[in-house]
Amino acid sequence: MMNIKRLGRTDLEISEIVLGGGYVGGVFLHGNDDTRRRALRMALDNGVNWIDTAPSYGNGQSESAIGRLLAELAADDRPRISTKVSIDAGTGDIQGQIRASLEESFTRLNVSHVPLLQLHNPLGNGPKQLPINSLLGHGGVVDTFSMLKAEGVIDYAGFTALGSPLACIEAVDSGHMYTAQVYFNLINPSAGVSVASDWHSEDYRDLLARCHVQDVGVLAIRVYAAGLLASRDRHGREIPVTSNAAYDAERQRADAISVAIAPMSGTPAQKALRFVLDHPHVDAAVIGLASVDHLEQALAVPGMASVPDDVGAALDTLWQNNYLQSLGRHS
Repeated sequence: MMNIKRLGRTDLEISEIVLGGGYVGGVFLHGNDDTRRRALRMALDNGVNWIDTAPSYGNGQSESAIGRLLAELAADDRPRISTKVSIDAGTGDIQGQIRASLEESFTRLNVSHVPLLQLHNPLGNGPKQLPINSLLGHGGVVDTFSMLKAEGVIDYAGFTALGSPLACIEAVDSGHMYTAQVYFNLINPSAGVSVASDWHSEDYRDLLARCHVQDVGVLAIRVYAAGLLASRDRHGREIPVTSNAAYDAERQRADAISVAIAPMSGTPAQKALRFVLDHPHVDAAVIGLASVDHLEQALAVPGMASVPDDVGAALDTLWQNNYLQSLGRHS
C-alpha cells in the first residue's frame, strides 16, 4: 500500500513514489500519449498523487505533455504538480527571470498555481553553478519565492541539492528551504549514510539528517543512478549529475552493488527503490520510467520487505572502502 507523508514542514501530503517527468526515464517525453495515459492512470489508481517536472525537460515538452494529460482528468482526480526554475545570475534580474519562467510553465501546464516551485540550478561557485548568495542574498531567489508565495501562485518553494555539498548544506541550514531534491542512491548514498573519507564523488555529508533537523521535505532523485541500478542495457540517457561519474566506472560500482544486494528479492530497480524508501528522512522518491512495466515494478515496492541487515552490512563495506576492490584499486 502506498504511504502518504507530510512533506517537511509544509501542509502538503505526498505519496512516497512521485512520477518524474525528466529526460532519463522519459515516458512523458518519449512515450506516445496512450502510453502516458496508461502510466498516469496506473499511478493514480495505486495511490501516486504527485508529478515532478521542469521547463528544461525537453525544452518544455514534459510540462506540455503533462498539461494535456491533466486537462483530461476531473479536477479532483488530478495529482499535484511541482515544477522548477533555472536562472542565470550573470544576467541579473533574478525576479524577472523566475516570474517569466513560471508564467511559461503555467501556460504549458494549463494551471495558474503550483503547490511547489523548486530552484533547478546546482549550487556553488563552479561552472554552471549558482552562487549561494544568489539564492539567499537580498533580492535573490528566496526573496522572489517569498513574493510568489504571498501572491498565492505557489504554496511553497525549495531547491535541487546538487553541486557543492557545502553550499547545499548552507541552503538547508538557512531555514529558508521548505523542500530539497536530494541525490541519493545505492551508488552514492552519502546524503544518508557515512562513506569513506576519500569518497570518489561529491560527499553530501548526511544532508538528509540536516533536512530532518530543519524539517525540510525530501524528494530523493536519481534513485536508479540514471538507470545504472535498474539495468545493464544502455539507453543513451545515462547523464551524470555528479563528478567522477563516467559510465564505465559507475557501471563497475553498480555491478558491485548488484552482488551485495543479490540476496534481496525483486528486480534490480525494485531493490534500488526499496533502499531509498527505507531511509527515515526521505519523504518521497522521484522515479523516472521509460515504460508502463517500469512503473508496475515500482508500485510493488512499498509492499516489499526492507533491506536485510546482512545486505546492509555488505553495502556498508563497499561504501567504507570506496569500492576499492570492485574497481581494481588498492589502498
